[in-house]
Amino acid sequence: MRTYLCISLLLSAGLASAENLFNGKDLTGWDGNPAFWSVKDGTITGQTTKENPTKGNTFLIYTNGNVDDFELRLSYKIVGGNSGIQYRSKVINPKNWVVGGYQGDFESGKTYSGILYEEGGRGILAKRGEKVVIKEDTGKPEVVGSLGKSDDIQKKIKDEDWNDYVIIAKGNHLQHFINGTQTIDVVDEQKSKAAKSGILALQLHAGPPMTVQFKDIRIKKL
Repeated sequence: MRTYLCISLLLSAGLASAENLFNGKDLTGWDGNPAFWSVKDGTITGQTTKENPTKGNTFLIYTNGNVDDFELRLSYKIVGGNSGIQYRSKVINPKNWVVGGYQGDFESGKTYSGILYEEGGRGILAKRGEKVVIKEDTGKPEVVGSLGKSDDIQKKIKDEDWNDYVIIAKGNHLQHFINGTQTIDVVDEQKSKAAKSGILALQLHAGPPMTVQFKDIRIKKL
């Protein structure tokens, strides 16, 4: 009960002392492939087309410092494809803007929005609706509880419209929320893999043509 009360207080308190990471005008403070990333209608926009595909996943990287313990809030809209929010991550290939690490996943489909994925690493760490502990000895996610049925959470996510995403990372405890509903709760006990600090980045996934947009990107240190 106390844990959920703390979550509620965090989400309801707002981000009065938060830092705005996007000025709404240009990509100052961000770095990505200009063939895919731009600012349109006051939003960060990542777009691929049939004529201009990306050969692999590419990212827009926040360049003004790492994050460790934080509450991140943003709004996103996606048409086609898959995307995500990288946090406590690292640049794997700077020439091609390739990033690996924790990801708050989301998509235009019905399965992955809200999950915890580790890009370039351990893969899916928590499916939607799961409370998980990643054990030190095995490195495998162990489901220890439920936050609700995946299909019920999906019903609260708007298709091809704006959704609010919140990520809270404190120590080895990671939580995702979409439109006020908690989607995952993870404690990562695998010390050799559990990142405590790293970069933020936004993903544009390889595959069919897609458009993803972000706005109101704010972060508060915890």
